Amino acid sequence: MNPLKTGDTAPEFTLPDQDGEDISLTDFQGQRVLVYFYPKAMTPGCTLQACGLRDNMDEIKKLGVEVLGISTDKPEKLSRFVEKELLNFTLLSDEQHTVSELFGIWGEKTFMGKTYDGIHRISFLIGTDGKIEQVFDDFKTTNHHEIVLDYLNGK
Repeated sequence: MNPLKTGDTAPEFTLPDQDGEDISLTDFQGQRVLVYFYPKAMTPGCTLQACGLRDNMDEIKKLGVEVLGISTDKPEKLSRFVEKELLNFTLLSDEQHTVSELFGIWGEKTFMGKTYDGIHRISFLIGTDGKIEQVFDDFKTTNHHEIVLDYLNGK
């Protein structure tokens, strides 16, 4: 696993959203975008992380940032996740983990003694110039939104 770093150009991608509509990074050209990768919709940690962003979305948007959540879940599951948790941002389905690999966050993980390949929980703030402005890789699911907001507010 070799995640992209600050200053790297964000890779172009197009993925289906929770409604099956194709969304491309180029749709947000000239805007700041937080692309956050999470392992699995509707699990406790991923739900905490998503709800933290949901509850702070007004402030995040005021600071000029769009949010895209990416997992390997199918669009149908993402749709249920959005409905169940009333999420107010776009979730994208990376079933073949091609975008996860482009960002360098697909790799070996260990959970309860088992080793497998999966998405590592890392977020990338992409600047208006299309380059990675900040990488967030040191947070808990409960404080992800705080770490992001602290950075956006210059703290």
